[in-house]
Amino acid sequence: MIRDAIKTLFHPFAIGTLPLPAAGSRVLFLAAETGPRLPEGFEAEILNVQPLRPLFRPLSLSGANVVPEVEGEDYDSALILLGKHKGDNENNLAEALTRVREGGTIVLAGSKEDGIQPLRKQLANLGFAVEHMPKYHGVVAWFSRPTDVSAALAKFAKQPQLIDGQFETVPGTFSHDRIDAGSELLAGRLPQDFDGNAADLGAGWGYLSVMLKQASPRTNRIDLFEADHRALEFARKNLGRNCPDLQARYFWQDLAAEPIKEKYDLVIMNPPFHEGHAADPALGQAFIKAASSALRIGGQLLMVANRGLPYEQTLATEFKESGEVCRNARFKVLHARK
Repeated sequence: MIRDAIKTLFHPFAIGTLPLPAAGSRVLFLAAETGPRLPEGFEAEILNVQPLRPLFRPLSLSGANVVPEVEGEDYDSALILLGKHKGDNENNLAEALTRVREGGTIVLAGSKEDGIQPLRKQLANLGFAVEHMPKYHGVVAWFSRPTDVSAALAKFAKQPQLIDGQFETVPGTFSHDRIDAGSELLAGRLPQDFDGNAADLGAGWGYLSVMLKQASPRTNRIDLFEADHRALEFARKNLGRNCPDLQARYFWQDLAAEPIKEKYDLVIMNPPFHEGHAADPALGQAFIKAASSALRIGGQLLMVANRGLPYEQTLATEFKESGEVCRNARFKVLHARK
């Protein structure tokens, strides 16, 4: 489904309020998603940036020029599609200010829930000449990149931060400012005598993989699967920092759509359960099926989930045996054997 915010983003070009980028110009599209056909006459070369694998793949399959991490400079303009993560939105704005040439146009759009209005007002308070219009249940705003953007960069650019002196993270990734309470509960139930090959599904920035290696120092190898390219790169850093001798591999993969090709003795996971702003148990159920297909006969799954999510039936269907290990007020740890 095409988000209204994408239609909102291109609306000023479609009605002639903003000039259509000509052939030979370069446009940076941050947090890009597939959308409607570009307005007729929009002939610029577009570099789409999308770190989330489920959104990257449709762009790639459509033939778009798409990369997972921003690159290049001196763009003529930038487009920013806002999302639910404030830190991510602000960091994308900082990237646009850094990489668009002086005088280039920066256009951003989103719904009220995406924080478009506060962001527009912050830009105005910094002295930017911001214009805007509502359309398709959202707001699109635009301005010319001024000469001096130092104050805006100081406000919006996000630096990596260190959690518990061990884990480097960045805003926009899951649980970027703390160890997730569910993952912490699961970490306390990881085996202490494991010596085989493990997979960490939805590995984020690597917390559970580090905890498994520390609990079971003889772990042979851990493969980390993560759909967020940014989180996976920080997982690589965090395992290098905390487990320099561990053999690890990193897979940028959409587990709901791209099958795992290896077989493992153990799978650990704290699967995602949100699609946009709403809870979606189907995501976790897809992870359970991915775990089942990736385990050898006799292999084990350990996972954590919010107490109210209905995963037990899927576990019973996919595994020879399954059950609950423990629970607290918010989470439950589940176990299954192939």
